Amino acid sequence: MASPSFALICVPLNGRPRLDLRQAGMWTCVRNKDACAVLIPGLLPLEPPMSVVRDNAEPLAIVFEDDGLVPNNILPFLVYQGAVKLDPEQTIENLFEENGWGGTWRNGVYDYLHYHATVHEVLGVARGSARVRFGGDHGQELQIKAGDVAILPAGTGHQCIKASGDFCVIGAYPPGSKMEITRATPENHAKALKTIPKVALPPADPVTGKDGALTRLWR
Repeated sequence: MASPSFALICVPLNGRPRLDLRQAGMWTCVRNKDACAVLIPGLLPLEPPMSVVRDNAEPLAIVFEDDGLVPNNILPFLVYQGAVKLDPEQTIENLFEENGWGGTWRNGVYDYLHYHATVHEVLGVARGSARVRFGGDHGQELQIKAGDVAILPAGTGHQCIKASGDFCVIGAYPPGSKMEITRATPENHAKALKTIPKVALPPADPVTGKDGALTRLWR
């Protein structure tokens, strides 16, 4: 059990504390001839909250080439392995939102090849594991598991090959973006080459914030 924390307020005897002690719960008052000290438990944290992200987390970066059907992106695909160290299912959504990525959803990864030509996407694995092919048919298959986070620049192909029964990912997007699912066809490829360069860079890395790897690698 954690030790209690306290706030200490010193009040002159001819003054008044700027706090309604009746609403503060249990408290202790110690007096001398000049002042009283009010000791109130629970008002100050004992220590800073523990970070949900592994210390010194750095992603694997891969640049996938345009294969004629899946455009991919000149920006690198990023994957943090084991980045979220505290109960991913409960913390990933908050982590993404704190770093400015919204529109969150919970689901799996589709088992057909697709990409998003108008938006960057982050996928955080909340439960289970899966083998996912990123970059299209000529890309790379990666095993991702709870605590891993993949960041897909617009145009990055992805397709679930095999997943555990409890596999669940949390997806999110930078602000001001609209997600559309695009199949890998020659017609869609031609359109995507026009929209992908117009997709704005995110304001922050969804895992490590404004000073994270994404802001260094996506320039």
